[in-house]
Order: sequence, then C-alpha cells, then structure tokens
Amino acid sequence: MRALLVVNPAATTTSARTRDVLIRALASEMKLEAVTTQYRGHARDLGRRAAESDDIELVVALGGDGTVNEVANGLLHAGPAPGLPRLAVVPGGSTNVFARALGLPNDAVEATGAILDALRDGRERAVGLGLASGTPDTDDEAVPPRWFTFCAGFGFVGGVVGRVEQARERGKRSTHALYLRQVVRQFLGDPHRAGGTLTLGRPGEDPVTGLVTAMVCNTAPWTYLGNRPVYGVPGASFDTALDVLGLTRLSLPSATRYATQLLAATPEKGLHGKHAVTLHDLTDFTLHSKVPLPLQMDGDHLGLRTSVTFTGVRRALRVIV
Repeated sequence: MRALLVVNPAATTTSARTRDVLIRALASEMKLEAVTTQYRGHARDLGRRAAESDDIELVVALGGDGTVNEVANGLLHAGPAPGLPRLAVVPGGSTNVFARALGLPNDAVEATGAILDALRDGRERAVGLGLASGTPDTDDEAVPPRWFTFCAGFGFVGGVVGRVEQARERGKRSTHALYLRQVVRQFLGDPHRAGGTLTLGRPGEDPVTGLVTAMVCNTAPWTYLGNRPVYGVPGASFDTALDVLGLTRLSLPSATRYATQLLAATPEKGLHGKHAVTLHDLTDFTLHSKVPLPLQMDGDHLGLRTSVTFTGVRRALRVIV
C-alpha cells in the first residue's frame, strides 16, 4: 500500500524525535512518502495531490485539527467519491477534537499503534462532514466552499476563536487557559450578546431569529478541556447530518448558567433553557446576520461574514479507526 504522510512541523505536542519514530513505524508497514508542510494551505494542496493520484490509498495527517481540516479539504476538493484515499489521523495538536471523537488515543505514539492495528484488521469508517459556503445574494466577499470535520461557529463562538488566533500571533501558547481568557474578553466586548442578529433559515420551515451565536456540529463532544469532553450538542454524530446549537441571549446570568451546563453536560444532555435552540440532523440551512459576524471552522478563524450556507454530507470521507 502506498501512503502519503503529511507532517505539520509546528504540531504543539510532538517533537522532531517523536515524529521520526512515528515515520519509521508507519514506513515499516507501507510504502510511505513523508512531506513536511511549509506554508498555510500546504496540507490542503497535498491532500488534493493524493486525491488526484492513481496509486495513493492512504493519507496520514500528523498534526492538530487545522492540519486535519486542510488535508480533508484537499481530499474532497472535487467532492466525495468512492475511490478517494482513506484518511488516518495522528494527533499532534493541543486539542485534537476530530481524532479523539473517532475514539483514537490522544497520544501520538499510541494513536499510531492503533492506526496500524486498524489497517491490519481492515477497520475503517465513513464519516459525515459539514460543508459551508457563501451565498450569492450577499454583498460581502463570498466564502469559498470549505469542509469542516467537527465544528463551525458563527457569531460569539467565532469571535472567541479570532481572539485566540490574535493572541497566538503575539506569541501566546495555545492552552485551555488562553481559550478561557478569550471567552471572557469576547463576552465583555461583544455588542450583540443582548440582542442577536442571526437568523437560521431552512427550506419549508419557519426561520429561527434573534440568535447571538450558532454552533454547527457533526459530532459530540465538540471540544475538550484537557481530558474532559464538552458536549454542547450531544445528539450530533458522524453518522447523521448537522446539529445546531443557537443561543438567543448571553447575559451574565445566562452565560454563567450555560457554562455550568457545559461542564456538567453528558452524551445524553447538553445545553438547555428558554434561550437555547437545538436542531438535529439538518442537511441544508443558512445562517444570515444583519451585521458582519466572525466565522470559524475547526478552530480556524475565517473573518467576518454576513451569510453562510451549510450542508451536511453523510459518508463524506473514509477514515481509519
């Protein structure tokens, strides 16, 4: 079997020595080409190259959720197809939501062993992903179609990710404490949290209006605090389309209540209350805002947008589990 290994050299939880050990372990079981990414979007380009190849059967992403997102977008640049290479993920980031949601160990060495075992046993899974794109009836710059592997956020959630990226550009390390600080700063600085500007529209359904933020997920948990899974939308699954959690108010009492609920959430019960809106297994819908709001996908801030269309695609990509 011929495989392409995409290595992010900036992966926060793996050293150069660890990456060398992992490369040797994988190369002992397959004909492996290892490529180190050199620029933003390089992993996407490598994924596309693999999708267009005649003989690459597997792409292994060694990095965090950003690397995985790029590889998935490269593999799916022309859409899902039966003959696409399979994807395997070796977690190397600070959170590794997609890999952990698949049930892989969060340790890179252990995950590599699990992947090799799965390849020997022929274990794989076709997972559903989300696709987001700009709508043509808006005046802002269209959002190029982009796949996300576990979560997108519009409004407040997107603003938090934007603040985290700004802090990292200033040299701050990506830690859970950094995220929590930016949540507080976004809360204090968000002018729309008392009256939402977002509307969710679905074909044949009444619109949901007045949302402060919307989180779109295709799996649960949607993130982790250390080793603690956080279930914002417990019903989300790789086996269905997309789930949405929307909040119509973020006052100090409601934000405190939601934070408490998130910490206590389980696979059966997530956020709830009169200001929480949960929708399950949606295939097509649009989020439109009266003012430009921040958008993020898989932890990558994509700037300010006014309208985004989401599509849930079942069995979009085969992954090694």
